[in-house]
This record gives sequence, structure tokens and C-alpha cells, in this order.
Amino acid sequence: MYTISKEKVRLYMKEHGISTQKELAEQLGLSKNQLSMLLSPNYNPIKSNAMKLCETLNVKFDDIVDAEQMEFDLGIEEQNTKKVVYPKNSNKKKQEDDINDFIEIRNVKANKDYKVLELFAGAGGLALGLEQAGFDSIGNVEIDKHACNTLRKNRPEWNVIQEDIEKITENGIDNYIDAPTGGELDLLSGGYPCQAFSYAGKKGGLQDARGTMFYHYAKVLEKLKPKMFLAENVKGLVNHDGGNTLKTMLDVFSEIGYTVKWKVLRALDYDVAQKRERIVIVGIRNDLANHENLEYLFPKPYGYELTLKDILKDVPESEGVKYPESKRKVLEHVPAGGYWRDLPDEIAKQYMGKSYYSGGGRTGMARRISWDEPSLTLTCSPSQKQTERCHPDETRPFTVREYARIQSFPDSWQFGSSVGNAYKQIGNAVPVNMAKAVGLSIVNVLNQIK
Repeated sequence: MYTISKEKVRLYMKEHGISTQKELAEQLGLSKNQLSMLLSPNYNPIKSNAMKLCETLNVKFDDIVDAEQMEFDLGIEEQNTKKVVYPKNSNKKKQEDDINDFIEIRNVKANKDYKVLELFAGAGGLALGLEQAGFDSIGNVEIDKHACNTLRKNRPEWNVIQEDIEKITENGIDNYIDAPTGGELDLLSGGYPCQAFSYAGKKGGLQDARGTMFYHYAKVLEKLKPKMFLAENVKGLVNHDGGNTLKTMLDVFSEIGYTVKWKVLRALDYDVAQKRERIVIVGIRNDLANHENLEYLFPKPYGYELTLKDILKDVPESEGVKYPESKRKVLEHVPAGGYWRDLPDEIAKQYMGKSYYSGGGRTGMARRISWDEPSLTLTCSPSQKQTERCHPDETRPFTVREYARIQSFPDSWQFGSSVGNAYKQIGNAVPVNMAKAVGLSIVNVLNQIK
């Protein structure tokens, strides 16, 4: 039997600037009565909205629970009824946001031009940020033709490899790039899709990852043995398949020969006006980590947060999609900073449907962003229901160039595709300024290699 500790919840509310239960209830999309029930000592939250609570406060379930079980003291974490055992002192147990995990990177400069190969390059958000941090690209692998057109349009000098990653690993990566001799590549980067593994061997090794995009990332890493690697992914990877997916990835990286650290970082901390979070996994080759006593540290947050009014000044005019007339009429009722609860009751009932009677949806539904706040995480389609990000003043989605600004792409970066596909490319990208910050934290390590 689990009960939620009100005292622990209050502590995390304070950390997130949430002062009242009413405010917390609104962020959860619940009524005050529903939240009171959730926090009741007689309420078992396992099959309830408790995971919404954890997501809002950015904590793990066991951070706020009073559990009458020994397993948590034994290093076993339970999520979605699946148990994942992490070794004592493992990476999973080190993910507290210790100040010693971070380093100031804004004054870091590359001592030389470092070489990077990127897999799953997309529209170039990660690649561009790494370029700004001091990396020269030797190749960008991407299967999507529209994203490849974007890369070629903006960086005609880059080696854009439009090919299926499975074919590349089958043929050998060295047939596609001017590969440095073993171990001389500075960085392998990329954001592979998050997929479940088969666990055929039940050992968390590379064989368990066959058939996934991660497998091919790992095979290229194993082949080239760069000094460092960078893998980024959606925040949901942390709990994907009860934690087994991330555990297998960490085991594989270790098996290949890397000392690895991971953390969920907020784009908002690195000159990006968006509440986007990504998991960042960075590894240093063991011979360098051990013999040169190198340690990777994550980029220290800049100490301020940008809002829409900071980044949407003088945006170049561009195309953008429109809301259907029925949706536009609904959103006309929502003030800047508001969402579906600000609608007249009859309109809210009609718009929300069954969700209205079950306590409502998330605060992203019928959402109009304020000039005085950052954007919510951008999606691949700016007008779909439940994830509206309406312009502060005008009742419309953000335009392509506004979308790009929110992802911190420069205005000069052009997207070689239709408007709809441009939204998709931008929505899937790593924010450029966030990528630059992570890139500089990697440069900080490479600069120390003798």
C-alpha cells in the first residue's frame, strides 16, 4: 500500500514555485476535490493521476511516496509493474541534481577544430549547435529526404548521407565517410528513436537491442571508437519500458568501452524560450577517462529564462497553418496564458467532450501562450487538438519562422520542404542553443586531452 506524503509534495511544490494546492490542481488539469482525494492518506495512487503529479513536479514516484516496502532501500525501482534492478552506485542512483555535476561553459572555446559524425541528423538542430560550439562535421546521416534537403540547402559543404542506417551499418560506415583512423574521431552524436528491446539474452547487452535504431548507433560507436559520444532523446526514455530501455543502453555503452553519464536537461536553462526537456547521455572512452583522469560535467544552467517577448521580436514574415474556423472561434475566448478552463462552461463542455466530465485534460488543451512566458514544448503539428500553442495576440498557430525562433534556429536557416513538413522538422529538432551548450561541455573535456 502506498500513500503520498503531503510534506514531500509541499517541498517539491516550493521548488517549482507552486504556492497553493489550487495552482497545483490547475497544472494537473484536476479539480481541487480530485487533488485532495489524490493526497488523502486512505488513497492508493498507483492507478490514478499520481504520475501526472510526478511529471508536473519533475520527480520520480518514490520521491514523494511513503512505501511500506524494503525494495526501495535495496535499489529496486518499480514502475508500471515492472521491476528494474540497478547495481549499487550505478548511474541510475547518481542522477540527483548535484551542483558538482555541472560546469560553467559560456567562456569555453575549442582549442582546435574537433571532428563530429552525426547519425539521425534531422533538420540540423543538434549539428548546428555543435558547429557553433567548435565542431566540424565529417558526415550527417539521415533517411528523410526533406530533412536532407534542409541540410544541403544550408550547408552545401557538409557530407549529407541520405541512407537507411541499417544499410550503412551493413555496408560499413567507413564506406560513407572519410573516417579518421581508429579512435581519432572526436565525437559521435545523434538522437536515435526510442524503441523497446527484445531482451532475448536477458543480459542488457547489444544482442538485446537488435532491430532498434539504438543498435545501429551502438554498432557505429563500436566501429569508430571516438573519444566521446553524445546521445540525446525524449525525456520519456527515462521510464520507457519500466526503465529497462535506458538500462540496456547504459549497459551497452559500458560494454563497448565508455564511462557514461546521463541527465534530463531543460532547454529553458540554455537560451531557449521553450519548456522542452531532453535526456542527454555522454560518454568518454575508458582509456581517456581512466588514464587522463577526465570527467564529463553537464552545462551549468545560465541562471535566467527567456520568454516569447524576448525571442519573437522582428520575426521575418513566413507561411503558417491556420486553425479550422470552429477551433478559431473557441480559442478566441482564451486569454494569453490561459487554456480550456478559461472557456465559457458550455463551450468547454462541447470542446472537451468526455474529458470535461473526467476532470478535464492537460493544460495544453486550448492553450494560448503569453508573451511573458516561454512556449510549451513544440509539437510536429501546431494545430492539432490537445497540444495547441496559440499566438499570444492573434488567434492562430505560430508561423514557421516563429516556430524556428522558439527552437533557437537562426533566421538564415531555411527548411527545404512544404510548410507542414517544415513544422515537423522543427518540432523534431534539438533546440540549437541547447545543443551548443551541450557541445561546449564536451569541448571542455576534449580540450583537456593531451
